[in-house]
Amino acid sequence: MLAIRLPAEIEKRLDALAKLTGRTKSFYAREAILEHLDDLEDIYIAEKELADIHAGRDKMVSLEDLMKRYGMVD
Repeated sequence: MLAIRLPAEIEKRLDALAKLTGRTKSFYAREAILEHLDDLEDIYIAEKELADIHAGRDKMVSLEDLMKRYGMVD
């Protein structure tokens, strides 16, 4: 169960879409979350990795070195 407060304009748009299509507002809220959850997770992981690199806890590897490591160089 999830309860969220939306700005009035977004609530109106969501309500209009639900009425227009015969689907529920919950359906569209769920679809929006599922659509963007992967992107949000990727952003979080990338930001954490960058912070680790800046802090010296991890290091970058060049594409050339990575390709050599996995035998992908001609």
